[in-house]
Amino acid sequence: MEESPLHAFELHELIPLVPAGIDISINKAVILMWVVVGLVAVLMISAAAARKLVPGKLQNLAELIVEFIRGIILDTMGEPGMKYFPLIATLFLFILFANLIGLIPGSYTVTSQIIVTAVFAVGMYGLSIVLGFSLHGAKFLGILVPPGTPGWLLPLMIPIELISQLARPISLAVRLFANMTAGHVILGVLFGLAISGGLLIGWLPFAFTIAMNGLEVGIAFIQAYIFTVLSCVYLGDAVTLHGHSEHAH
Repeated sequence: MEESPLHAFELHELIPLVPAGIDISINKAVILMWVVVGLVAVLMISAAAARKLVPGKLQNLAELIVEFIRGIILDTMGEPGMKYFPLIATLFLFILFANLIGLIPGSYTVTSQIIVTAVFAVGMYGLSIVLGFSLHGAKFLGILVPPGTPGWLLPLMIPIELISQLARPISLAVRLFANMTAGHVILGVLFGLAISGGLLIGWLPFAFTIAMNGLEVGIAFIQAYIFTVLSCVYLGDAVTLHGHSEHAH
């Protein structure tokens, strides 16, 4: 019987931990998240420690990442959004490193778990709601009324905007989860065909596997970028309020 391509996404307990009936067992996804956090921390701390007037390769890489994230924030939230730079940088680097590490054979893609992407998506969207009400009070409900909407259209537009708002964290979580899962399933299927095909015809799916792996590297960057940009848009709506229509979607 052929192994299911979804077998790679199954998680099994490595260290059972159930204190007070709460299951916090350690599995490979948990370990990979620790690895991601460790790698990001080592990269940025090492780059900061090696700061020189003439930057080396590591400092150049760190400065490139910082400028890239700074550009995302300024484009979506403006200068007021820079106060959220640590949060946005952490979010982008975690997702990016998790996506890239998942491409290493024998590793695991943390972002292929819907619970992981859902926690990030609901967390960022929930933060934007809390931030919006704390900054603007009841005026924040104005995001449900697009600028220029005539009064007679409000009974129709408000429910539509409300549904749109509720769909934001769902689409944010599913987009990242689905893209990372689909790519790895295709890679698994192609690799299985390469093995079962033997030397005679197995080289063709193997060649596609190599090409697909290169494409997955690009997808890893793009998905981290999209998740970060949309998170900034949601936070930008909360910060700027009246400017939300300029950046939304």
